[in-house]
Amino acid sequence: MTNGCLVIWGASGHALVVADIVRRQGLYRIIGFLDDVNPGRQGAEFCGAQVLGGREQLTPLWEQGVRHVLLGVGDCAARLKLTALLEAQGFSLPTAVHPQAAVAEDVTLGPGAVVVAGAVVNPGTRIGRSVIINTAASVDHECVIGDAVHICPGAHLAGRVVVGQATQIGIGATVIERVRIGAKVVIGAGAVVVSDIPDGVVAYGVPARVKRRTVQ
Repeated sequence: MTNGCLVIWGASGHALVVADIVRRQGLYRIIGFLDDVNPGRQGAEFCGAQVLGGREQLTPLWEQGVRHVLLGVGDCAARLKLTALLEAQGFSLPTAVHPQAAVAEDVTLGPGAVVVAGAVVNPGTRIGRSVIINTAASVDHECVIGDAVHICPGAHLAGRVVVGQATQIGIGATVIERVRIGAKVVIGAGAVVVSDIPDGVVAYGVPARVKRRTVQ
């Protein structure tokens, strides 16, 4: 195996999207998927490659020369933990940007960031590790997006928004300019965020209001 080989950790819906982007980019060859959720799938075919097993396969893969792993897991907390695990073991997390996404030249994309078709990321923005900017989402100028954040399909962030790590901005949500959203937050679908949101809460509605704490 060569350094052009890549494994996707995850073997469900989001992994399908990630695999499509990787193949469109043409920079890596997908040699398999990892699935910790369903051990019985080992050896099964998924999205044109084999399910190799779970995390126990990381050491054999490293010994075979595989150095690149990309996360195909939608859950923010899981992505945060898996990113740290992979980096601690020396794996590289490449970025995956769909050819039909628009990412400004000076945007910083952290390791493992995934930008899906139709997404827009405007100048001056910094994207953390293993972030998902999903279908037709937009992140405007000079935003700071923490590690393992998920900007869901059709969500829109105005300029200079700050989002803490492992936060999910729900489908179709809107965040006005200069708002700060904490870490491990869930913003509900269709919410309109017009003021700062603290760490570790669920907020939704128009305007978005804190409803409860998230489960830590």
